Formats: sequence, structure tokens, C-alpha cells
Amino acid sequence: MSSIYVFDTFAKNAVGRIMHFDVVLPTNDHAQALQSARHWLKSIGEENAIVTAETCCYCHSEPTAPAEMQNQIESQGYAIFKMEGCPK
Repeated sequence: MSSIYVFDTFAKNAVGRIMHFDVVLPTNDHAQALQSARHWLKSIGEENAIVTAETCCYCHSEPTAPAEMQNQIESQGYAIFKMEGCPK
């Protein structure tokens, strides 16, 4: 896999909790990052969480990703790196 692109993302759920995570993609595609963030939020039961173009921003690129993240990108088109406020 060539370079990966990291989008720093914040979402607010229905009770006001902020979740901070990175969306990692194989392409520098802001629309895909936003769609992937929403898909992941829905998959963890947070389909009503608010994430917008202003809260999902390109951060940086890396030459490669760890193996687990590469597997996620290959299987679902994106990977999530959880940071603050995300479920375990």
C-alpha cells in the first residue's frame, strides 16, 4: 500500500459527548473521509452523532500504516484510529 492520508475528526453524540478519532484513507479524499466517519459512527451505535466538513479535516499523510490498519483499509476502505471519548 502506498501513502495513507489522515483526517483529524471530532463528532458530538446525542448527549453531548465529544469523540475524537482519525479517519485513515488510501487517498486524500475529504468527502470519503466524512462518509467513512459517518459509517463508523453508525457501526458503533452513534448514528445520530454530528460530524461535519468543519470537524473532519485533512491532517497529514504517512508513507505506510501499521498492518492492522492496512487490513482495515483493504477490507472496508478506511481505518479508524480512536483517541479521546471513543468506545473501546
